[in-house]
Amino acid sequence: MTSFHRPGPATRRTFLSRALGALGAAAGVALTGGWSRAAKAATLALGARRLDRIGIQLYTVRHLMERDADATLASLSAIGYREVELAGLYGHSAREMRQMLDRHGLRGVSGHTDLRGMRRAWAQLLDDAATLGQRYVVCAWIPESERRGDDFRRIAGELNRLGESARSHGLQLAYHNHTYEFTPVDGIVPYDLLLARCDPHLVQMEADLMWMTRAGGDPLAYFASYPGRFPMVHVKDMTRDGTMVDVGRGVIDFRAIFARSEQAGIAHYFVEHDEPPDPLADARVCYDYLRQLTF
Repeated sequence: MTSFHRPGPATRRTFLSRALGALGAAAGVALTGGWSRAAKAATLALGARRLDRIGIQLYTVRHLMERDADATLASLSAIGYREVELAGLYGHSAREMRQMLDRHGLRGVSGHTDLRGMRRAWAQLLDDAATLGQRYVVCAWIPESERRGDDFRRIAGELNRLGESARSHGLQLAYHNHTYEFTPVDGIVPYDLLLARCDPHLVQMEADLMWMTRAGGDPLAYFASYPGRFPMVHVKDMTRDGTMVDVGRGVIDFRAIFARSEQAGIAHYFVEHDEPPDPLADARVCYDYLRQLTF
């Protein structure tokens, strides 16, 4: 589990002093009948930011999507989700899926595929992404047979070429991590190699916060080292022993992470749970937690 920075006593005293001062000023304005611009700024400084829209990776509800995609999307919309990230089309055409998304007020921001799928049907993937209204096409998996040191160097070049092709179609390529990218190969952390060798304009990153943390990576350290490289995150949680749980029921400090959203460049937050016991109920638990979270 990543150890997030905790302020020392002097830092805490400074923070509390400023926070109490800001609170007092804001309260004084409220009592006199109205919120000034300064009071609103003080409230924000106290951590009153919230997510204005929450997305979900449809892999979370994949079995329901396979049975009845339209009803599942309707249920997600009723919970409050407004963005989705696709993981296949569940037997529908891209046009049919777009019609369902539009009908339920959902935007298909992004879509996952694996590297082999990109090699096999890249032109079709781009056409489908355009039909769906996607902004991002995400490489979500590298074959196990291609994870040696030289493989990652070659794949970085391949991703740059795919990213250039995606940009020519008005799309952005991104890369989604699991845990294997953080296991050193020939003394090098593959995730660091990808960040260093991929052109940031051609290949952006979707940080899976749970897999990164479980592998020993620190999201805050990556945000600081590579600002603006992470337009999307997978919001998923885990217990101390690494078991995946609903968001808010584990140990990952989402408040600390989201407080650095501007530095990271995060614009889209996708809930994900790989094996939820009750997919729609779990999707609601995650949404309700994130909806009330301030940072």
